[in-house]
Amino acid sequence: MNVFKRLLGLARPHLPKFLVAMLCMLVVGATTSALAFLVKPALDEIFLKKNAAMLKWIPLGVILIYIVKGACSYLQTIIMNFIGQRVVTDLRADLYRKIQLQSLSFFTRNPTGTLMSRITNDVGYVQGAVSEAVTSLFKDSFTLVSLVFVIFYRDWQLALIAMCVFPLAVYPIARFGQRMRQVATKMQITLGSLTTLLQEAISGARIVKAFSMEEYENKRFAVENERLFRMNLKAVSVNAISSPFMEFLGGIGIAAIVFYGGYQVIHGHSTPGTFFSFLTALIMLYEPVKHLTSVNNTIQQGIAGAERVFGIIDLEEEIKNRPTARPLPRITREIAIHGVSFRYEEAQVLKNINIKIKAGEVAAFVGMSGGGKTTLVNLIPRFYDVTEGNISIDGHDIRDVTMESLRGQIAIVTQQTILFNDTVRNNIAYGDIVKTEEQIIAAAKAANAHDFISRLPEGYDTLIGEQGTKLSGGERQRISIARALLKDAPILILDEATSSLDSEAEIEVQSALDNLMQGRTTLVIAHRLSTIRNADRIFVLVNGMIKEEGNHEDLLSCGGEYCRLYNMQFRSDK
Repeated sequence: MNVFKRLLGLARPHLPKFLVAMLCMLVVGATTSALAFLVKPALDEIFLKKNAAMLKWIPLGVILIYIVKGACSYLQTIIMNFIGQRVVTDLRADLYRKIQLQSLSFFTRNPTGTLMSRITNDVGYVQGAVSEAVTSLFKDSFTLVSLVFVIFYRDWQLALIAMCVFPLAVYPIARFGQRMRQVATKMQITLGSLTTLLQEAISGARIVKAFSMEEYENKRFAVENERLFRMNLKAVSVNAISSPFMEFLGGIGIAAIVFYGGYQVIHGHSTPGTFFSFLTALIMLYEPVKHLTSVNNTIQQGIAGAERVFGIIDLEEEIKNRPTARPLPRITREIAIHGVSFRYEEAQVLKNINIKIKAGEVAAFVGMSGGGKTTLVNLIPRFYDVTEGNISIDGHDIRDVTMESLRGQIAIVTQQTILFNDTVRNNIAYGDIVKTEEQIIAAAKAANAHDFISRLPEGYDTLIGEQGTKLSGGERQRISIARALLKDAPILILDEATSSLDSEAEIEVQSALDNLMQGRTTLVIAHRLSTIRNADRIFVLVNGMIKEEGNHEDLLSCGGEYCRLYNMQFRSDK
């Protein structure tokens, strides 16, 4: 219940509205019991005593009761749904914000589809627990109390007999709720797996078709879909059995009441009006009890979803600003990497790296795949934190400065170009959306992108599709370079920026990169060694350690690892 209390705590800012809704629920409960209360005078005064005055007033009273009940029911439904929707909207925003704060390792551990399922499906279950369940919990509880008052007022002995049935329902209700929570948790896990499959298959549609794996993907989806179907059936089964069970218990109570109450009427100890008023209240009493049973199931589903949501919200960020963090001044001297080692889970990726890169220098990192090149440059913007050692910029340890000021000084162009399903203009200005039209066009021209952008159907206002699918590889890369140019950061990271392009596109992109690199401290990761011949220094990484360092000519002349890599590529190219 701690999780449920925490969910209710999210509604605390809406306490005034909640109090109004509770008042409406009280009125709904009171009017429901008033209808049962009116059965006695209606039966005794109208049908037995032939009282004409009551024939006029009691129907008017019934109409008035239904008007008040309907108005209050409508009002409380609107208010409670507002509170529920508001809580869920805020919770979804908090969850998304928390996900955005996580490090790259978090996204490595959690598939995209699973995170999407947390934000959409799990939060949806929470909505049911906050709005629908809470509404029913209070409204039905008030109705229950009001009707209990009526039955005790009419005949306390009969009421005691009826109340004996309710304790029998406590254990089954708790058991149904526990089972529902287990099923709901499994459903949400399965739904996350299903969403992951969808995301992978749709985003990788080209590869799926290229390898004719449509049927294989259909089978994978069918397995998870069938599992979700079975989980849904179990949830329906748990929900379906709770209502008949409560009706059966209610039937036992009513049977006992009819027998005892009828005996009382026959022997003149009670009037038919009293008995039927009692029986009406009792029959109406079992309805809110049944609702409360199903409410427990809804709450358990919401708790299962909330546990998964709070599991992320409560995560401590692996990488965050220290309390004493201060802004980083613009780089003027050097980037220094002192004794840096990095371990990811059990794997040692980097070992005792010591490098100094002067401001304005072009430093290239080469080596076989898996050598640690990308990991090393990812440590500089603090996508990960070092395991040992430290990285400093102009003498400031990057862990002692704010991440906003650190990353604000770094522009990145990667092999896998990340673009968004938006206009060309917004993709170029992604890092700084307040840039002017002139600045955006200037950046595009410097990236050799202005000409092809101008030929697009709507120029800079053209939507480029998901991941820029409406553009060629070279065009996407030049948009990415324009984005980096517009950011005007003093540190530039180029991670295989031209390796996936054909020769013609590479010439255009390399020209744009030359414009981008001017006057910047540049860190280049390259497999194609011909692209880094002019680098000021080249670092050769092997198994997470720097084996060689120097410029292109020096490293070729020493006949080491760089020379071996170069000769391998030269023979391959030839």
